[in-house]
Amino acid sequence: MDLEPIRNKIDLIDRELVALINRRLSLAAEIGKIKRSSGGEIYVPEREDAVLRKVSEFNAGPVKNEALRAIYRELMSAAIALEKPLMIAYLGPEASNTHAAAMKKFGASVDYHAMATVGDIFTAVEKGESDYAVIPIENSTEGSVREALDSFVESDLKIVAQIYLEITHALIAGSPLEKINKVYSKDQALAQCRHWLQRHLPHAQLIEASSTSRAVQIARDEPGSAAVAGELAARHYGVPVVVANIQDKPDNTTRFFVIGRKAAGPVGGGKDISSFLISLGDEAASHSGALLKMLMPLAERGVNLTKIESRPSKKRPWDYYFFIDVTGHYDDPAMKEALSDLKKFCPLVKWLGSYPAVS
Repeated sequence: MDLEPIRNKIDLIDRELVALINRRLSLAAEIGKIKRSSGGEIYVPEREDAVLRKVSEFNAGPVKNEALRAIYRELMSAAIALEKPLMIAYLGPEASNTHAAAMKKFGASVDYHAMATVGDIFTAVEKGESDYAVIPIENSTEGSVREALDSFVESDLKIVAQIYLEITHALIAGSPLEKINKVYSKDQALAQCRHWLQRHLPHAQLIEASSTSRAVQIARDEPGSAAVAGELAARHYGVPVVVANIQDKPDNTTRFFVIGRKAAGPVGGGKDISSFLISLGDEAASHSGALLKMLMPLAERGVNLTKIESRPSKKRPWDYYFFIDVTGHYDDPAMKEALSDLKKFCPLVKWLGSYPAVS
């Protein structure tokens, strides 16, 4: 078969694509100048969401929407880099799951900064050392990341976007399986592989590390040790994968938040999620139906509750904060009315941010 005519057609299309990409980026750069002159944000989550939804609607195939959105994320990443250098903090070291989530959201054209703890991440964004940050917030198998939730209590940073990332774990080591006597990883990663480790390495000592990436570094340097981490970390640090896909549940997914100093605008059309931190205070102690009373102002106005979780306030025994996610944006009239009612009997109603629902 003569492939040359087809390849020539592809070359012509590539020429046109490159010209169109550069034209698009030039227009994005003009928008960046306007944003900078008016003090606007370079990264606009609601606009990103609108673009990704729109190109998915335009798509007639055969390319899948997921692949098309990945291409456009890289285009938007390149556009952001032209508008302004953007620094994204994440829970490191490099090649951690949070790093992968940050790359999925912001692409390859921005700058990244690995941070040792969630507390360090909040401080970096609050001080302006990073423009945004990506933090893990909950896992479908092991639940919420407590340190991340608790950090919102004292911080004024806002959640501006969310990312869902399917998490696959591998056993990574320079030693064969039968020689492994220690396994290092983040506590959540060890928990997500608990049953596999019990079956295949029942005598190995499980040791908590500060991150999955740090665990791979230890396994690289310590004979007889292994790490539970993603294959990205294995490639990055040059350590072999002994066994792939050792997570106990095949649909293991982690949710991440993007946090920044300014709130995101509304997407509209029922495509926003809002997060709040609420304290019932003395109301919880004096009324058995206090939690139901807290939810009624939302339910009465059609504001749908999608998540609720309690955390100790650490101020006094049996005093709790409630973290809730609801549909709608903070500026929606129904939301405003519901919050006004909540504030009549809740000593704390703190808005943590509104952001696009996952498209």
